[in-house]
Amino acid sequence: MNQDMMPTGVNLGIDGPSLLADIAETAAFGGTAKGGICRLALGAEDRQVRDWLGTQAAALGGVLTVDSMGNQFIHLPGSDPALPPLVMGSHLDTQPTGGKYDGIYGVLAGLSALRALQRSGYRMRHPVELVNWTNEEGSRFAPAMMSSGVFTGAFTQAQAYGTQDARGTTFGQALEEIGYRGAEPCGQHPVRAYFELHIEQGPILEKEGITIGAVTGVQAMRWFDLRLSGQEAHAGTTPRAMRRDALLAAAHVMIMIDEIAQSYGADTRATVGVIQVQPGSTNVVPGEVQMSLDLRHPDDDVIAAVEERIRTEAARQAEQQGVTLSMKRIWDSPAVHFDPDCVEMVRRAASLTGQSYRDIVSGAGHDAAYMGHICPTAMIFIPCRDGLSHNEAEHAEAGDIVAGANVLLHAIMAADAHFDPA
Repeated sequence: MNQDMMPTGVNLGIDGPSLLADIAETAAFGGTAKGGICRLALGAEDRQVRDWLGTQAAALGGVLTVDSMGNQFIHLPGSDPALPPLVMGSHLDTQPTGGKYDGIYGVLAGLSALRALQRSGYRMRHPVELVNWTNEEGSRFAPAMMSSGVFTGAFTQAQAYGTQDARGTTFGQALEEIGYRGAEPCGQHPVRAYFELHIEQGPILEKEGITIGAVTGVQAMRWFDLRLSGQEAHAGTTPRAMRRDALLAAAHVMIMIDEIAQSYGADTRATVGVIQVQPGSTNVVPGEVQMSLDLRHPDDDVIAAVEERIRTEAARQAEQQGVTLSMKRIWDSPAVHFDPDCVEMVRRAASLTGQSYRDIVSGAGHDAAYMGHICPTAMIFIPCRDGLSHNEAEHAEAGDIVAGANVLLHAIMAADAHFDPA
């Protein structure tokens, strides 16, 4: 990207107090006693915050559309209606014990950027849009990043609609129940480039005292369901040598997974986050265990090697314990490398607004990971206290919040100057 492609309008900025007020106001939708948020996808609280966003779109004078996956798009026209839109976005849903910033910060900052453009009278050539992606977290309906995945063709709408939550409600049913199944087919909305602002969800920026992370890509991620099947037996009468204890076998497998992950270096992440034990009785030897596995690494070849070793060693552990094992991969998100020009726009926007910055790779999954497969994409990170996220204590400093939003605004302005030059 050439320096002369940067736009004028350096003094344009977002309204910081208004952005902070929006964060405080939306924290009421699913707020918890500990100051966090529980706003699961397609629940009552999700509907409330979606309705709030629709109200803001109307006040802004933007055009709101909703697609068949419930994704919300707020559209402001550009001076050239033939050009495809530049899009900012993130998500509004949270983990069961989530915080006030994960996802929604990027949506609210994008809203602030739209307001700044409207307020100033600065007219972009491209239309500019804000999107709220449905079910990014995957905490109610797996997998994560579901609607951006359908939007980009990673999986089908039928697959998404058929997924069930813990109570047996399907995604399609829940979408209908809250009234957010839109008429526009998912995936037919044009996008020229995509920018997503987010808290880092890790400790690097805070530790180094840096305000902005120019995200160069997202590491590879794979999710698995493991099922170990043994035999229920009486806890008091069954000798150890005759037991087929599924939970004991699972414990051996979990330790083995951690050891394998460590052997592949500090960039490897392996997490068992969910365990379900049957029959769940104090005096019964467990007959079945179902557990999740989350694997992550920046390199696709390494994560494939880790998976192969885990499969081999888990099968060996199961055989030694006298149980059977199934290991099913349920989600595969390859490593993504963001568009170099868009990443450079983030760097220059940080410099233009007087913020310190560094390049960084995202350890967490984001909708931008899927968007990077279909259009030029970049992300912007700001620090979060102690690197905490997916936690009710999640926190970002006001100055960083405003700084990140201004970088987003100037990056989208730079994209308008860079793409489809007149």
